[in-house]
Amino acid sequence: HVQLVESGGGSVQTGGSLSLSCTFSVDLYTSSCKAWFRQAPGKERAVVALILRDSSTTYEDSVKGRFIISKGDAERTLYLQMNNLQPDDTANYICAAGGRSYGGSCRYANWGQGTQVTVS
Repeated sequence: HVQLVESGGGSVQTGGSLSLSCTFSVDLYTSSCKAWFRQAPGKERAVVALILRDSSTTYEDSVKGRFIISKGDAERTLYLQMNNLQPDDTANYICAAGGRSYGGSCRYANWGQGTQVTVS
């Protein structure tokens, strides 16, 4: 069983920064997709930042220029640097990993429990 554990959540002032980390119990090099999702009250869980095996990245429009997703050594860690945080960024942040479908879309098989980020 693969475990993903997030850390770094907390409360921050509007305009502040926060860094999230996700540690994998095993090397997830075989997972093409690694991503940060978030789920806010009244909203569905949605991906906010994605990084592929080749380290290319994709961001949800609202976080472009503010968030940076990156990977650590040996595909054991995933990070999310969050800058200029806004109240709308308040959510539970979850890391995930998985492969890609025939159409190229990501299919996430491994999920963390999440870490709460509150911006006010």
